[in-house]
Amino acid sequence: MSLIQSVRLNGHDPYVYLKDVLTRLPTQRASEVNQLLPHKWQPI
Repeated sequence: MSLIQSVRLNGHDPYVYLKDVLTRLPTQRASEVNQLLPHKWQPI
């Protein structure tokens, strides 16, 4: 399964998800990166 498919299966818009995750990723702590996975992600 691709990342985009996983995002859709979790009810998220792939564009919004990727834009948010790629914005947050540089400042996200390594121990908190799992919060950016599609099944745990919450938009800000």
